[in-house]
Amino acid sequence: MNVSLDSKNGKAAWIKAIEEDKVGRWNHVADLNGFNGEVAKLYGIQAIPQNFLLDPAGKIVAKNLRGEELLRILEKQLLTAD
Repeated sequence: MNVSLDSKNGKAAWIKAIEEDKVGRWNHVADLNGFNGEVAKLYGIQAIPQNFLLDPAGKIVAKNLRGEELLRILEKQLLTAD
């Protein structure tokens, strides 16, 4: 899922980016309130990009993963998901 932190005046650019990046198959949501939005406040997001890895129950198991660390944690989660 992609959660946008765009503001109301960035809506057209946000939608255009989804189309240009060909990521329309993902779920995209936004309250168009930027960093003042409910999601940003709830999860303490102060910068982007930001990512959260959720387990099947929806619990956050990791955040801000990149590169090899992301691959390692994903593999571990996928192998223990059964």
